[in-house]
Amino acid sequence: MPTPRAVADRIVPAAGTGTRPLPADRVRRAGQGAGIGLGLLSAMCFGTSGTFGASLEGAGWSPAGAVLARVCVAALALTVPALLALRGRWPLLRRSWRQVVVYGLVGVAACQVCYFNAIARMDVGISILLEYLGIVLVVGWLWVRHGQRPRLLTVLGGVAALGGLALMLNLSGSGGVSPTGVLFALAAAVSMAVYFFQSAQTSAADGGDALPPVALTWGGMVTGAAFIALVGATGVMPLRFAASSVTLLNAQVSWLLPVLGLGVVAAAIAYVTGIGAARRLGAKLGSFVAMAEVLFAAGFAWVLLHQVPTGMQFLGGLLILAGVVAVRLDEP
Repeated sequence: MPTPRAVADRIVPAAGTGTRPLPADRVRRAGQGAGIGLGLLSAMCFGTSGTFGASLEGAGWSPAGAVLARVCVAALALTVPALLALRGRWPLLRRSWRQVVVYGLVGVAACQVCYFNAIARMDVGISILLEYLGIVLVVGWLWVRHGQRPRLLTVLGGVAALGGLALMLNLSGSGGVSPTGVLFALAAAVSMAVYFFQSAQTSAADGGDALPPVALTWGGMVTGAAFIALVGATGVMPLRFAASSVTLLNAQVSWLLPVLGLGVVAAAIAYVTGIGAARRLGAKLGSFVAMAEVLFAAGFAWVLLHQVPTGMQFLGGLLILAGVVAVRLDEP
């Protein structure tokens, strides 16, 4: 995977323009700035999923039913944009079919299926903390596979971010830990790491152009929806739906509103911008920026549900931000 610096170094001015080329470092910083912006937008959109999902589950939907609706709506919402992005470029989809399948089965379906199986067996806070160990797996894989040994700032940033996450989730009152739940949560962590690596790919396996983010997300959603429907049909995760009204922001609304929110905002927009961020930042920094999802989720709960964060949670949020800044400063 070419690094942002390598891409920047290949940028040259157009012949005859009379303009001076931009310094490579300036181009790289601009790309990373745009990546961080996209990453924060993705995290904010992902952060709405708790509010929308909780309203559906409160009306009788099963977690798997809400996830399936989320992925199906996202696939439908992205169909036209994806077809437009692929117009005249269909060979890209054929060359990248392996990436699409892995992205859909692991990054979309397996990650959510494993996570929901984890929270069915133990507290949500412990499940999320274990899932976010995926960022440690990203750093470790880059070290083992590519020789990118983590430097001190990355290590300190990782410790601060995970410590802040534990404070944000207020784990002091958590219940028991289920061995099976831990296994599911760790499987979700592996799936999350795969998601970031697949999202960060900037070229196809044969060295050609990578799929546009909207096309990769669309293909992944179609694949993920088929897998989740299959898992649900086997009874591993029951699929329950309800057409009754739901409670959202202390008001009774149609079930369509949270379903559209889950599918369009918390899936379609979130995944597309997440891919754009990962391709600009790389898997390591992109995974750390994604932890802002927890901050946005707490913010939405504060503003919309009047669930005021505690002092320890504020401290946790600051530690997460400090960890992300440390990793960003450690980038070459």
